[in-house]
Amino acid sequence: MFKEERNSAQFNWSMIGDIEKGRPNLGNNMEVAVYRLMQFTMRDIMIKNLGVEAAEKIIYEAGELAGKEFCLKFVTKGNDLSDFLREVQEIMEKLNIGIVRIEHYDPQKQMITLTVAEDLDCSGLPPCGETICTYDEGFLSGLVSQHTGISFIARETDCWCNGDRVCRFEVKPAL
Repeated sequence: MFKEERNSAQFNWSMIGDIEKGRPNLGNNMEVAVYRLMQFTMRDIMIKNLGVEAAEKIIYEAGELAGKEFCLKFVTKGNDLSDFLREVQEIMEKLNIGIVRIEHYDPQKQMITLTVAEDLDCSGLPPCGETICTYDEGFLSGLVSQHTGISFIARETDCWCNGDRVCRFEVKPAL
């Protein structure tokens, strides 16, 4: 299941396991620092071994898969895109992923500008002059793509690590 060679993603929710059974005392919560430790050490090793471009591609694709699976598991089906985005806001805040705000939505062009405050990836990090939320870009792309059935891309335009106090993303249909 985890070490077999394959050409396509094989994720399924059974890989998450029974958290309630496996962690009867510690439960479902952990510190954000531990999440960041895992993410940033994996990113560091991928960059070291594969280079920045390949590492960023893998991180985006992993986020994209996660967004699709998240949509299938947590988000109501059949909503129009506006209602879908409101539901995503509620779910992400409830799960302590981040506080999502829709800044602009153009239903004709299906273009979305949204911000995420207090996000898991970078809120509170020192400025480094880079946008670093590549996983979040993929996540948002996968989430909206799964809901609409249309391929979307997401790009971070502002980031806490660039001195902003929220991360801003442009989400639009892929050409």
